[in-house]
Amino acid sequence: MNPLLKKLQPYPFERLRQLTADVKPNPAYRAISLGIGEPKHATPDFIKHALTTSLEGLASYPATAGEPALREACARWIKRRYQLDLDPATQILPVNGSREALFALAQVVIDPTQAGRNGQATPTVVSPNPFYQIYEGAALLAGAEVVFANSDPAKNFAADWSSIPDSVWATTQLVFVCSPGNPTGAVIPLEEWARLFELSDKHGFVIASDECYSEIYFRQGADAAPLGGLEAAHKLGRTDFKRLIALTSLSKRSNVPGMRSGFVAGDRELIKSFLLYRTYHGSAMSPVVQRASIAAWNDETHVVENRRLYAEKFERVTPILASVMDVALPDASFYLWAKVPDKCGGGSDEWFARELLAQYNVAVLPGSYLAREAHGVNPGAGRVRMALVAGVDECVEAAERIRSFIQSI
Repeated sequence: MNPLLKKLQPYPFERLRQLTADVKPNPAYRAISLGIGEPKHATPDFIKHALTTSLEGLASYPATAGEPALREACARWIKRRYQLDLDPATQILPVNGSREALFALAQVVIDPTQAGRNGQATPTVVSPNPFYQIYEGAALLAGAEVVFANSDPAKNFAADWSSIPDSVWATTQLVFVCSPGNPTGAVIPLEEWARLFELSDKHGFVIASDECYSEIYFRQGADAAPLGGLEAAHKLGRTDFKRLIALTSLSKRSNVPGMRSGFVAGDRELIKSFLLYRTYHGSAMSPVVQRASIAAWNDETHVVENRRLYAEKFERVTPILASVMDVALPDASFYLWAKVPDKCGGGSDEWFARELLAQYNVAVLPGSYLAREAHGVNPGAGRVRMALVAGVDECVEAAERIRSFIQSI
């Protein structure tokens, strides 16, 4: 067996299952889950139609590079969203969801034969903290060591890249960026991107920009949509997107998590190597899914409605919770990153999750499960992540139960 598998930690939802295994939720309340970030809005009918009318595609092996029509649809979306012109043939590659691509990209980028820090034979990957656990698993199974940049409350919980010393940057091969962030919803501003690009130029590491929440935002106006990595690079004159790969997905944007469809875009040379890896890995997207994906990327009307539903939930839920907790509207994404009041088990996120489930049958995810101890602290401790993925009324009811729970203590 691969000995690196022993380095993997239990997934956050497995830890939550273990934490609440002996909890018997109050039967007076129906179950409401704010724990898992799985979109619950209805899949648009036109996407279902595109899927079911393309079943003849099951009779053909798909090309790993994807159909030209799909790559072109992705390029058109990038043009509409970011005003960027990318070559569909060399700068875009369809993937089976951003999760699969994040993991595979690390296997392509990381060279475990290069020396790591302090003379060790292990290269470095830098990750935000809290973080999406695939970043850590991908790095560890590629033979790298993970160093974490803790979130900074002063920056609306964006990662503090300045906390990483030059000695770490010197042996870093890959940096995972998540903007809008999971679980904090923070969006990286242009000046932070400039700093990361400067470090990448100096040390030669690749930046993987995870942008699967980019289409869920709440503010209005010309600058409402979150800044993307490719967009930031272009604004800074980096039109070749050197050492930069952006990853996006239809799961949240179009409410099709079961389709496992997204794409990566950016540096031509990286895309070329990634395509080679995926050809051997067997990661081609089904022709049926490709054609449904084309329909989804070509339409924005359903995305606007999806965003409206999330905005309504945050507008109604946030004030309810803010009356009893330290919580605020994030920059983007569909999560609330709330501080547990001190009177609730001494501010313990695990205590809060257990007792809320037991007394009011609402599931939330302890923030400490989404982070690691780094720089002397676990930056997720004492907070809980709430995914506002259910219907509007259900999310409001959950918020009211949480308020009652805290007030009862």
